[in-house]
Amino acid sequence: MVGADLPGQGADVAVDCTDSAAVEASVGEIRPDAVVHLAGNPGESSLPEALTSHAVSTAALLEAMVHHGVRRIVYASSNHAVGRTPRTALLSTDVRGRPDTFYGVGKVAAEALLQLYADRHGIDAVATRIGSCLPRPTTRRQLSTWLSHDDCVRMFHAALTAPSPGYAVIHGISANTRGWWDLGPGRALGYDPEDDAEEYADDVVVAPPSPEDDAEAARVGGPFAESRYERPPFD
Repeated sequence: MVGADLPGQGADVAVDCTDSAAVEASVGEIRPDAVVHLAGNPGESSLPEALTSHAVSTAALLEAMVHHGVRRIVYASSNHAVGRTPRTALLSTDVRGRPDTFYGVGKVAAEALLQLYADRHGIDAVATRIGSCLPRPTTRRQLSTWLSHDDCVRMFHAALTAPSPGYAVIHGISANTRGWWDLGPGRALGYDPEDDAEEYADDVVVAPPSPEDDAEAARVGGPFAESRYERPPFD
């Protein structure tokens, strides 16, 4: 869905982001300075549904942007684009796509489209691989992957205002004491997170680590990288 206040009208425009004609018309009417793309099904689905929700919607927005001279997009990607990546001392943003689900496949495809349009048309495109964007962390894993709502705003503002980022990928987490995702690329664009999941650690860490905790910490995508999320692509 695309939404914006129209100048002089004070009304919202709501359309299906997978409807390229509707997106084209809306972007042409609104004439935004930039696009923040947050639309998409946040859960696991079939492969066709995931590609439609994440890749088709992104392609429709990018094509409309090119037609109407919009030069920047900031995209809500996900850690699940690299969710099968084993935990390392510090996760860089240049690891190859390694999705943990069809949801992750959709995010990889969307990131590829951002890269294509940045290369082909010279637009600025920032993909934010968001961790766990919640009011507060509730699991041990989220003490590493948490993104506070305030830091989420800071991240998108930085991505929208950074001079000439080209195509960039940044990690969407707060300044967590237990964080192991590299915040350097985000800081290079001006994203300076202020919150830390450690503030909530005493509420989360109430017992010794369980086997489930260890499994969730083994890969970037946590539980999404486990077999319980496996499903046929067309069901």
